[in-house]
Amino acid sequence: VVRGEYCFIVMNLYPYNNGHLLVIPNRHVNDLKNLKLAEKREFFDMLEYAKDLLTDILSPEGFNIGMNLGRAAGAGIPRHLHMHIVPRWLGDMNFMLSVADTKVMSQSLKELHKQLSDAHTTRLRRI
Repeated sequence: VVRGEYCFIVMNLYPYNNGHLLVIPNRHVNDLKNLKLAEKREFFDMLEYAKDLLTDILSPEGFNIGMNLGRAAGAGIPRHLHMHIVPRWLGDMNFMLSVADTKVMSQSLKELHKQLSDAHTTRLRRI
């Protein structure tokens, strides 16, 4: 979706909810303490930017933002730090729900990707 000098924002291929994004540092680190100051600043700036993009296009009523650090915490990629940004709505019963390995998403990933790209382009023009 967006690439910075030290970090990037991607769509989660297995989203918990519509609009689930990840902020990931370019460098492979397993903990926040291993990020250099410039990387850490951009990481949190990207987090805020991802939240702003999602607010622009999806108008969520809230967000879950977090990380799973270490295998015991459920980290799917324990050696590569990443932050989840998950938009939420009151009554969004689909959040992290899966039945028979199937989940109904009300928006396709391609459609969401186009909306995110358009919102990013619009924000760049304002600068």
